[in-house]
Parts: sequence; structure tokens; C-alpha cells
Amino acid sequence: MVQQLPARVGDELSEVDTPALIVDLDAYERNLGLMASIIGDSGKALRPHAKTHKSPVIALDQMALGAVGICCQKLSEAEILWQGGVRDILIANEVVGEQKQRRLAKLARSMRLTVCVDDIENLRSLNQAAEEADSIVSVLVEIDVGGGRCGVTPNLAGSLAAAAADSPALRFAGIQAYHGSAQHLRSVQERQSAVAKAANLAEAAKADIEARGLVCQTVTGGGTGTLLQDIEYPIWTELQCGSYIFMDADYGRNRDTRGTPYALFENSLFVLSSVMSVAHSGKAVLDAGLKALAFDSGPPTVVDRSDFIYSGPSDEHGTLTIPAHEKLALGDRVRLIPGHCDPTVNLYDWFVGVRNDRVERIWPVSARGALS
Repeated sequence: MVQQLPARVGDELSEVDTPALIVDLDAYERNLGLMASIIGDSGKALRPHAKTHKSPVIALDQMALGAVGICCQKLSEAEILWQGGVRDILIANEVVGEQKQRRLAKLARSMRLTVCVDDIENLRSLNQAAEEADSIVSVLVEIDVGGGRCGVTPNLAGSLAAAAADSPALRFAGIQAYHGSAQHLRSVQERQSAVAKAANLAEAAKADIEARGLVCQTVTGGGTGTLLQDIEYPIWTELQCGSYIFMDADYGRNRDTRGTPYALFENSLFVLSSVMSVAHSGKAVLDAGLKALAFDSGPPTVVDRSDFIYSGPSDEHGTLTIPAHEKLALGDRVRLIPGHCDPTVNLYDWFVGVRNDRVERIWPVSARGALS
């Protein structure tokens, strides 16, 4: 099937076929610049998370502003980023299984590739794959710092790090200490408490590793939601912020120190939708439903219209409840802020970059569907 472009460079926004994934280029560039400035002042390194955008184009934009490399969640994402020119990638996840580890080891021959481990048997099979491929794979020991997902307890970090250091085809590089659920704690106090606990656990793991005479060069973690807390702790040497380039409605529910919405970064990602039916009073049906938006973090919001409420999504439809005095016509365009940017991006083939309501850039979501 030929992928149909939703627009052409030079088109007016009103000419873009919908539903479409729109990037406000001015806001996007401001987000990039602000993060570069904050990280530069902090003395830490930035390794942005590509699971947000799944795009080598954006990864290279981030690295042009000082990011030391990129991280991703899946081996197939790393392969696509490599094809797009990225040469320093952390797979911030475990890679399990003979077939995947062979692919990983082969990829490591042509770039600096790092992967997480939290199991000794997985470490051994990874080393075997790297030996057979004649490559060197860098390894981070993943620590559970509060997410309750992957990662060992700090007291087990030293033994796993020592095993990595003793493996001929592996290079022990440090610790993965990422607390994903902390990014969406609503109050500053909750986020501060979660980060403090994560920092203490990472410190304990580092101490256990260094007690064995090993150097723990990298401690990586952190994210967009906890950025202002993460930079206050010396333990993290690099931060994995990803959503900052786009933001979403769920991040808009976080609060800052004044109790107002967390707005350090701007919404730059939108789903452009069209009104396809006004058959019922007080409602407008849009052409963006479950196949156009991710709903795991709630429904989208409507740009600049808090009184327009999106509800009742089905495969191809979404319903807006609108005030009785408001009228929308067939074909009217509505910009939606997705509830969760990462999985929404994964639903599209193309980004449509817009400036001053005119299409300026179109680039593919290259790693869309890269799940392996």
C-alpha cells in the first residue's frame, strides 16, 4: 500500500487532509532550545527518549543542540535510528531472546550501543551473542527505583555489574535508574518525594558497585515531568527526557509550585481533525477516534476551548459536546491535544510541520510499529 501524504510543503493548514499529526514548528523549536539551555546549565548530559517521536530526523535535531545520544525502548527502534544516522543509542530496556540478541550484537559492530540488564542469565546470553558477532555491547545494570517494573534491588547491583565487567564481549557502563511513574505525579511535593527516594536507591546501588572496585561512570534516568527535581541531584549523570518536545494533555494535569498547570514546555503536537457531522444539536462529530488518538491517559482536549468536551470515541469517530450557542459546520477544523503523545505518534505515518498556518516540513514517523 502506498502511503498517502497528508499534505504538501507550502499547503495552507486548511488544505491538510485529516486526521493528521501536526507539529507547531515554532513551539517545537522553543522546546528544543529550552531543554538544551536547562541541561547545559545543570552540568548533566541529555539523552532524549525516542519512544516519544520514533524519528531519526527529530533525534538528529536533538543531537544538533547538544544531546550526547538517544535512547529508545526497542531493538527495532534502535535499528531504524541507526539507519537514520544516529550512532550512540541506549536501549533503555532489557533485550531477551536469542534472535534479538544476535541482531543487537550485529548492530553494535557499527555504533556505540548500550542495553539494560537485570538478570544474570540474560547477561550471559548477551555476552555469547556479542562474542559470536565479534562486537562489544555496553551494559547498564537496571535498578528498580520505584516503578515496580524492571530492575534489581540496589543490593544486587554489585554482583550483576561485576559479572558484566568480567564478560569479555560486554562493557560495564553504569546504572539505569528511571522512575517512569513519577513523571505523572500531579503535585510538586509528590514528584520531589519520588525523586528523592529514587536518588537514594541509585546512590545505594552505585555504592555497592564501587565497593567491588568498579567505576560506575553513567547513572541515567529522569524525565520531563521530574526535570526540575532531577537536576538537583548529583547522582544522575544524564537525563532521558522525551515528551518535552511535544507535551500532551496528561502532562497538563501536573501542577507546578503555585498549583497551576505545569507549563515549562509548550504543546507542540496536535491531531488536526475535521467535523464530519452536525446532525445532533449541541454536538459535533469528528473524524478522529480510537485509530487516530491514544486514550490510555484519557481523552484529548481541544486547543483554546475548555468548553468543548471530547467524548464517546469509536474506531473512526469522536464526539464533541459543545455549548448550545456554539455552531460548528461540516469541514471545520479542530486541533486536539492528545492525552498521551507517545502512542498517538505511533498511529501515524507522517509528521506535518506547520509554521504560521502553512506546511513547512513533512517527515516520516520512521519507527512507527517498531515493536520488536
